Amino acid sequence: MSIVVRTLSEQVFEIVREQIVTGKLPGHTPIRQDALASELGVSKIPLREALARLEQEGLLTSHANRGYAVQPMSAAEADDIFALRLSIEPAAAAYAATVANDADRAIAQLAFEELDSAAGDRLSEVAIRNRVFHTALVRPGRRLLTTQLVERLTILAERYVVAHLQPAGREDRAHIEHRGLLDAWLTRDEALMTTLLASHIQSTLTDLRGQLGTNTN
Repeated sequence: MSIVVRTLSEQVFEIVREQIVTGKLPGHTPIRQDALASELGVSKIPLREALARLEQEGLLTSHANRGYAVQPMSAAEADDIFALRLSIEPAAAAYAATVANDADRAIAQLAFEELDSAAGDRLSEVAIRNRVFHTALVRPGRRLLTTQLVERLTILAERYVVAHLQPAGREDRAHIEHRGLLDAWLTRDEALMTTLLASHIQSTLTDLRGQLGTNTN
């Protein structure tokens, strides 16, 4: 019975998470638990488990006697997330490139191909594939804490990635940048990898500052 409950909770988590990441549930939206449970056809137990996990991911906030609401996106949070990524990710990925084995390299190549094939009209999938790709460039360094931090930051960045990719042309630019990143990583070019990944993260942050300064949830 507990396995069924966990599986159902996971399904609810994924459904609500996608709605938040894609902006279908914008910032400050209250989560009406009775209505949501009825809509999804689930009981309150798996729903509460899913909502608690979404709060841990920073996508929901809870208030005594008022329940959950969607945490709004902000330029300040984007600055925080992407500044931390800049301080950790480029050096970590560059180092990982120098020690990656053949299996690691195959995983990174596959992550790029899956990101490249993700449909532009399914931005939640693109955001997940983007996270998997970036993490695949860091994990071969075998530095557990670094990898966990990068993965956590890329999870927090997902809805910002979705927002960033919405203007026309952004997805094409991201593809070109990701291709360049993978090529530098596969050739173990540590200096180029550091430069390209820092530029990639910084340019995304610069775009987001412009968007979020006038268009927050």
